[in-house]
Parts: sequence; structure tokens; C-alpha cells
Amino acid sequence: MKSDSLKIGVIGAGVFGNYHAGKCATHPRHDFIGIFDPDHERVRAAAKRHNTSAFDNCNTLLSGVDAVIVASSAVHHAPIAIAALRAGKHVFVEKPIASELESAQTMVRLAEESNLVLQVGHQERFVARAIGLDSAPQKPTRITATRFGPVSERGTDVSVTLDLMTHDLDMAMWLMGERPISVDGESLRVYSNTPDAARGVLTFKNGATAHFEASRCEDGPDRVMRIDYPDGYVRIDFVNKAFKDTTGYGFNADFADHPLAKDSLGAGTSAFTSSILDGTPVAIPGQDGLNALETALKIDGE
Repeated sequence: MKSDSLKIGVIGAGVFGNYHAGKCATHPRHDFIGIFDPDHERVRAAAKRHNTSAFDNCNTLLSGVDAVIVASSAVHHAPIAIAALRAGKHVFVEKPIASELESAQTMVRLAEESNLVLQVGHQERFVARAIGLDSAPQKPTRITATRFGPVSERGTDVSVTLDLMTHDLDMAMWLMGERPISVDGESLRVYSNTPDAARGVLTFKNGATAHFEASRCEDGPDRVMRIDYPDGYVRIDFVNKAFKDTTGYGFNADFADHPLAKDSLGAGTSAFTSSILDGTPVAIPGQDGLNALETALKIDGE
């Protein structure tokens, strides 16, 4: 697609829908057509906030755009994205790509068959690029990550593995450049109808392992990742912005000030737009989102 402007819409007027709408409203290459949400009062408030149109019907919005950002509840990601892809629209879908495997597979297939951009919202990759993790001269030998948060009703339509741990699952496979050969894990319901705490272990063909814990039952946020390499390790505390690096690989200790880390959501939006308008490679392809989903479901025992 060759154009200087992308007609785009947002599906969902909740917290993340508003975040995405804010990026669309200010993007220099966007013609922001509007927002759809079944909650009439909420979508009208969001549309007014971002100076765009409110839509009561999703198909009406789809008929007037080139692309959509799907930022609805996770269980609705797949039905909306599939409808958009079948209508010939490019799709940026928030993580997780879907809540069940078959729908995610359908999304990836439809995008490939119609030569459409399907990007998944694993924005943490842009933070990793700000650190320089994608340029490490060696693959990790061990990855350990914790991702904890307080009790919240947001995201409980899916497990904590799909809601939170999925970021770290995607990161591990991206840094390793492959899917794991084995996945072990367990999850536990605490206060919602889906698992609220989980542990997972991934093993890769070279013997490297990745160990993850995620919980949405804690007193406050805690998010730490340690990556061991043959030459040392890097430990990143994303909440407190603490950084330790013994590798000598030249990782960026001041990553928090890098544009990709300061606005990873905006970086994802720009990457999506560039893939459509300029033909640049998709930053986080649908297949990667499918891989993260499949791994998360294995940890949950599904």
C-alpha cells in the first residue's frame, strides 16, 4: 500500500483503547476515523476526548478504514480481528493475540492469504531494543523473569499467563530465535475465574532454560528480568529502573530515556503504520503472537 495517510480505527474504548486512540489521534500519518465500543456512553466519551467519531456498529467502522487496532477485552480479540481480516483490513491486536489456539491460527492464516499486516501488541520488544538485547553477540543460557501486580479486575477474562506472563514468553522466544522444545508449568486460581498466579519453565534445544513467575495477587508491581549469557549477565528492574550488566556487551543502562522505551506503545503504532504504508517488516508478526499463546496455554495445562 503506497500512501502518506492511513485510515485507522480503534476497537475498544477501555483503558488500552484510550491509550491507542491517543496515539492514533496524534500520529502524523493517521486519518483517525473513529472508535467502536458496545458501551455507548463510554465510546462517546472516548471519541470526544480524542476528537474523533464514535461508532455503535463495528462493521460500519470497518467499512471506512484501512486498518484497525483491536484493544477490547482479550476474549474478544479473535472474533473482532478475524472479522477485520476477512473484510480486508490490516490488524494490530493487543496481546494476547487470542484466548484460544484455533482462532489465533485462523488469524495468522487469513493475514497470510490476503497479504495483510497482522501485528501483535508485545510492545516490550521495543524496550528490549532500547536496551540493545536484540544485538547481543551470544544467545542467553538462562532467563529468569518475575512479573507481579496487585489485584485488578482488568484482564481477568483470561489467565495471568495470557495477561501478564505472555510478555516474557514472547521475549524469551524472540531472544532465543526459536520455540522451546519443552514447556512445563502450573497455574492457580486465587480470586477470579481464571488462574491468577502461574509458574513456567521453557527448555530450548541448546539446553538454555527460561523460568517465569507471574501473579496479579501481590501488594504492588514488581517486574525483574535476569538474562545470563556465556560472558556474564544483565539484570533489569523495570519498575525501579535499576540495571546491572556484567557481560561487556555494551547494553544501554539508560534505556529508560530511549524513545523506544519511553513510548513503546507509540513505537508499536508507528511500526504497524510503516509496515502497511512502506512495506517494512512486521515488528511482531501474528505467528509470534500465536507461539506465545500456545506456550502460555501449555503452562496453564490446556
